[in-house]
Amino acid sequence: MIKLQSNNKVRVYVDNYRHKGLRQKLVKELEALGIRDRRVLLAINAVPRHFFLDTAFAELAYQNRAFPIEAAQTISHPYTVAFQTELLEIERGDKVLEIGTGSGFQACILAQMGAKVYSIERQEKLFNKTSAFLPQIGFRQIRTLFGDGYKGAPMFAPFDKIIVTAGAHEVPRALFDQLAVGGKLVIPMGDTEQKEMLLYTKISDREITCEKQGMFEFVPFLKGISKSN
Repeated sequence: MIKLQSNNKVRVYVDNYRHKGLRQKLVKELEALGIRDRRVLLAINAVPRHFFLDTAFAELAYQNRAFPIEAAQTISHPYTVAFQTELLEIERGDKVLEIGTGSGFQACILAQMGAKVYSIERQEKLFNKTSAFLPQIGFRQIRTLFGDGYKGAPMFAPFDKIIVTAGAHEVPRALFDQLAVGGKLVIPMGDTEQKEMLLYTKISDREITCEKQGMFEFVPFLKGISKSN
């Protein structure tokens, strides 16, 4: 049990047998939908998704649905999280850049798999909340950054893997530059709410391959930062 205080309110976080049973059921659903990487499924089974949702949605946390969080953002469908993570082919010790920290759930899945995670959030209010929250639930190893995801995190580059958790119109050149040779970049692209999931592999400094991986729905990938009022 974890007790956290925010805005003079105390919320108690409990991960009980019921929650664990619901996660196991979700894992079976993800398997049925085609997720095969056992490490991804084990990570989904280990991280309490209900911790990342407002209490109003906590009882629905293990449904395969997206839910709203602060700053007009969302926590993605578990299937989307699992799918993007599987595409990255995470190995223990991989240095991973995540663009769009949001609730922190995706970053925790990557960290649970043994990745060294650097996560950028452009919404200052969300950044402050999630940066304080993650260490309190045991994910002290995740490095959160406040900044413009279009610029990446050059001071920590190169990265073995890069994941973008918002729908883009283009791939920022900075992200290709910060990807190590042999590395993978996963990003949803498109001009409508439905985005094509693209998997880029950096073969060399001059050659990058691209594979289309299906359609998904995402909030937009925006440039710049948004400061708290």
